[in-house]
Amino acid sequence: MSASAEKQPDSSDPAPALDFDVIVIGAGMSGMYQLYRLRELGLRARVFEAGTNVGGTWYWNRYPGARFDSESYSYGFSFSKELLEEWDWSEHFAGQPETLRYLNYVADRFDLRRDIQFNSRVSAAVYDEATSSWTVALADDGRFTARFLVTAIGPLSTPTWPRVEGIDSFAGQSFHTARWPKEPVDFAGRRVAVIGTGATGIQTIQTIASQVGHLTVFQRTANWAAPLHNGKIDAETQAKIKAGYPEMFKRCQETFSCFLHTPDPRGAFEVTDGEREAFYEKLYGERGFGIWQGNFRDVLIDRAANATISDFVARKIRQRVKDQKVADKLIPKNHGFGTRRLPLETFYYEVYNRDNVELVDIKATPIERITPKGIRTTEKEYEFDIIIYATGFDAITGSFDKIDFRGADGVRLKDKWKAGPETYLGLMIHQFPNMMMLMGPHTALGNIPRSIEYSVDWVTGLLRFARDRGLTRLEATEAGVESWTDHVKALGVGLLSNEVDSWMTGINSNVEGKQTRIVARYSGSAPAYRARCDEVAARGYDELRLG
Repeated sequence: MSASAEKQPDSSDPAPALDFDVIVIGAGMSGMYQLYRLRELGLRARVFEAGTNVGGTWYWNRYPGARFDSESYSYGFSFSKELLEEWDWSEHFAGQPETLRYLNYVADRFDLRRDIQFNSRVSAAVYDEATSSWTVALADDGRFTARFLVTAIGPLSTPTWPRVEGIDSFAGQSFHTARWPKEPVDFAGRRVAVIGTGATGIQTIQTIASQVGHLTVFQRTANWAAPLHNGKIDAETQAKIKAGYPEMFKRCQETFSCFLHTPDPRGAFEVTDGEREAFYEKLYGERGFGIWQGNFRDVLIDRAANATISDFVARKIRQRVKDQKVADKLIPKNHGFGTRRLPLETFYYEVYNRDNVELVDIKATPIERITPKGIRTTEKEYEFDIIIYATGFDAITGSFDKIDFRGADGVRLKDKWKAGPETYLGLMIHQFPNMMMLMGPHTALGNIPRSIEYSVDWVTGLLRFARDRGLTRLEATEAGVESWTDHVKALGVGLLSNEVDSWMTGINSNVEGKQTRIVARYSGSAPAYRARCDEVAARGYDELRLG
């Protein structure tokens, strides 16, 4: 029975007591840190989590090869000096099992689980104008009330399956990478299909190719990828990392997207051809996102500049893949390097040199249906023991669409955002009072945990402000939302990435109604984003409607 169902308020009471001061949806990194900060405020908080444990992304995504593409030490929480001292990362780019251990350690270290309710999927959240509160409904019919609602549901948390007939008819095993089973999957001698070659597909393919009997990769869209260059962290490096945490986090605060890399101040044509080639070679040989985030300042905004890095990486693919017909299929033709989020790989391209691996271009031979035995394309039917769907996510707005959010006057969020999201600072929505979003549309993404910590701290500051003044209603104004949404759209003008179909532009061919490009993310710099939000806080949140 829910807490609210147990209460029997006197009919003369002006309003029933609320179950909590704040309800948080999701116990990933955002929800965990938000809970920590709410406790500091002395607020009664409850986190509802659909899974059986903490971790969010790192709880659900257990597929083979899942790991960071941001440096481990730049990805962890920075709010606790003691936590930074206690935890040792074993690799420069940690794998999912280690990351999940870390998040469980954090949950235990700060005793977070006592305020988290697991196996509790939120199905609806409805605002009550009379009480200035939210009622949150769970899929199991539980209902809880709170003054404030914070969504921590993640920009990449709602998996999508391809719109292909027969998915349920397959007689073998099948998994989506984002809903991987906890039990180990035996690939030995099995005929395996992977549909999709985005980041999750690439990590899965490069990991299982040597384990399976035969692997068939069904490529929907070729993606650029660059080497990860992962490695173990030795004791000496560990000591340097820990001693350098303050400086490193300061650098993350200063860079464009909170990564350890920042664009080179030169343009691609401000150097000689030889200097440019040498610079690309250097970046290609270094760890992490340097080749994407630390490249020439104009490669993501100027087509000619972008062509130089695209041609360079295409040559690398041709060098690494022996069969040039296969190499040609793996080289993207519909977007330039870095204009979609860049997957980082470890000997991914060499996988296609193996005798037990086949690449099928389903733009040339589309999948007609999934059959009981496997996959039928327009060319032939393939038989498999296992099918893996690496078909991505209904990004940014998809996790909101899964919950029936209803604001003032019963307005449905899904209807309000039908033509694209409209937000205030990526944190609040007009007509949805007392609701704050973490990592929602129109916020600075980049190195996610750095963005999480800032967003949580901003929301915490707003709630502290409300607590200290006895405020019960916080709402974004229509003018504020219009101004911010126009600003976000203006920032996207001229970016090559906003001309490309990807989850960053709201495109998902697997989801009905999401075939039109929208501006779903803030594409300015993280420092500029924080400066704008800080300005609002410094002026006493005077752009909000407070009551």
